[in-house]
Amino acid sequence: MLKSVGGVFHVETPDGVLLCTARGVFRLREITPVAGDNVVVDMSESAPVITDVLERKNYVVRPPLANLDAAVIVVSTVEPKPNKLILDKLIAIFESKEIEPVLLFTKTDKKEEAELREIYVKAGFTVFSVSNTENTGIEEMRGFLKNKTCALIGNTGVGKSSTLNNLFPGFTLKTAEISKKLGRGKHTTRQVELFGIDENSYIADTPGFSTVEAAKYGELISDNIALYFREFVPFVEKCKFAGCRHVKEEGCAVIKARKAGEISESRFDSYLRIYEDAWAEERNYN
Repeated sequence: MLKSVGGVFHVETPDGVLLCTARGVFRLREITPVAGDNVVVDMSESAPVITDVLERKNYVVRPPLANLDAAVIVVSTVEPKPNKLILDKLIAIFESKEIEPVLLFTKTDKKEEAELREIYVKAGFTVFSVSNTENTGIEEMRGFLKNKTCALIGNTGVGKSSTLNNLFPGFTLKTAEISKKLGRGKHTTRQVELFGIDENSYIADTPGFSTVEAAKYGELISDNIALYFREFVPFVEKCKFAGCRHVKEEGCAVIKARKAGEISESRFDSYLRIYEDAWAEERNYN
């Protein structure tokens, strides 16, 4: 499925795009077809009707998307300024959903991204950099997207729509200038829609979000968070005690790796903040 607008679901088929309704039974199952879903359509009635949603390999509540191969997290090197804590939280959320997090740095003509790039390449992530004004890095990004279903995710104003316009000029998606007063962009993308790039390749431009909205992408359980920091994983099982929280415990192999420079300070600091927030919320809930 490509998108839904006002209860009408746009479903791609070999014969073109169908405008479908959905059976009321979905409400009983507490499921709604979303962009990226593989669906079954009944053509025997007067209008096409979605009768089933096939099993999803993954699902994101906000923005509503299913069956993603990768989440391309777009980060501006300048306005809005990079927020490593939010970036690391998004990465952990997508790792928890088994969606490959990929980083895309934009506006590199205004400020270099070498320091940020080093942190995330060292942690084991695929990283791209583009300048939409100088048209650099576009071919590498375009090659990565081939034969995948991906979504561009990021703060308002980081350049998601501009990047898509540069990657695929036929889209001509709306863009907006950064609000100088607020230090963030004006919302331009209002809904989630999958665009067919070529055969077997799809990409979604998603609504931008403010810093406080990042948590809406998914919840994290404190006991599992270390497993969603991929560079922590080789050290987690080497900790002296089972159930180590990797916060300040004696004999923690993760802390030793951080002190030895094998884990970056910023990533470890993000882990501590994310862990403490999740633990506090769980304690209040219980």
